[in-house]
Amino acid sequence: MDDTSWFKKAIIYHILIDRFAGFKSTKNWEKPQFLGGNIKGIINKISYLKNLGVNTIWVSPFYKTSEYHGYHITDFYEVDPHFGSTQDVKDLIETIHENDMRIITDFVPNHCSSKHPYFIDAQKNKDSKYKDWFYFTKWPDNYLCFLSIKELSKINLNHPEARDHIINAAKYWINLGFDGFRLDHVIGPSNVFWKQFKTEIKKEKKDVVLIGEAWMKGIKFHELKTIKVKHKILKWFFGASSEMLFKEYMGILDGVLDFRLQELLRDYVARADKQSELKKEIRKHYSKYPANYFLPTFLDNHDMDRFLFECHDNKDKLKQAAEIQFSIDQPAIIYYGAESGMTQKKSIWEFSAYGDLQARQPMNWDEQDIELLNFYREIIRQKKK
Repeated sequence: MDDTSWFKKAIIYHILIDRFAGFKSTKNWEKPQFLGGNIKGIINKISYLKNLGVNTIWVSPFYKTSEYHGYHITDFYEVDPHFGSTQDVKDLIETIHENDMRIITDFVPNHCSSKHPYFIDAQKNKDSKYKDWFYFTKWPDNYLCFLSIKELSKINLNHPEARDHIINAAKYWINLGFDGFRLDHVIGPSNVFWKQFKTEIKKEKKDVVLIGEAWMKGIKFHELKTIKVKHKILKWFFGASSEMLFKEYMGILDGVLDFRLQELLRDYVARADKQSELKKEIRKHYSKYPANYFLPTFLDNHDMDRFLFECHDNKDKLKQAAEIQFSIDQPAIIYYGAESGMTQKKSIWEFSAYGDLQARQPMNWDEQDIELLNFYREIIRQKKK
C-alpha cells in the first residue's frame, strides 16, 4: 500500500492563521495588517474541528514574514512572533496527532520577501555571496520576482546553496512532525528542482504528502519569464487550470489542487443550473488521471471569491456544490468559515489592490449558521462512511 494512501480519505480544513482564531478584535480586517490570529488560537479550537468531523488541518505559512498572510517570508527556519513560537508549532502538531488527525502546511520555495536579510545583502553588496541566490537582470534594482510583485524576489533554485537552504528548511519542518506540504506556486520552480525536493523529503518521512498549487489565473504573458513549467506558453494559452498543466506533475508530486473541479462547480452550480452537463464534465475530467494521483477538491480558497458569494448567498446552491464535492473519491477541502456561512459583500476583483481581503475576513465565531454547520457535519460523516 502506498505510504500516502492516508491522504485519499483526508477531509481537510484550510486555515489562514491570522484570520481564524486568537485575535482580540476584528477591527481593521479590511486592511492588509496583522489581526492577531495565532497558533494557540488554533489549538484552542481543536474541539470545534473535531466536532465538525475533519481529520486533517492545513495551515497557512507561519514562518517569519513581513505580511499578515505569511507568504512574504523573511526566514524559512523561524516562526513569526505574530503567530507564536516554535514550541507553539510543536504543541499544535502534538495536539492534532493526539486527536487522530493529520496536519499539513504551506511551503513557499519559489520566492521570499524582498525584506529577507539574504536578499537585502545581495542588493546592497555587489560581492555578496547571496547575489547568485536571486535572478538579477540588472543589479541592484532589476530582478525576477513572483510574477510582477517586486516585494517577492524569485529564488535561484539552480544555485546549489540556495536550493539546499530551501530543501533543508522543508526537511526541518517535516522532522518537527508535519504530515505534508501544500506547495505554493509550483509552476515557478523547475521540474528538476521538484524531483530533487520530492526525493529528499520522502527520505525523511515516506508518508509525507506533497500537493502542488498549479494555477495560472491572472498571469500575464510578460510574466511567463518568471515561470519554469515546461511548454509554459501552450499551458498558459489553454487557461488557468488546464488538464495539461495538472498532468505536468504526475510522477513528480503526489497530486495538485483541483482548480478544474472548482471552476466546473462555480460555472455549473453557482452561476447557472446545469447539473446534467456538470456530471458529464466531471466524468471527462477525472478520466484523464490515474487513481493514485491526488486531486484534492475545494469550493474556494484565500485567493478567490467565497463560493457562497458566487451563489449570491443562496445556501441551497452552496449545499448542492458541497454534496457533489464530497461525493467525489478525492480528499475534500473546506476553507475556514464556509461551513458556518461566511460570505462577502464585494468581489475581490472589484479592487485595484488587496481585494483578496474580502475572502480573508475573520472567522465568524459569533454569527455562525448552525443549520449549515450541521449540514457540513452530516456530509463529512457520510463521506467517512
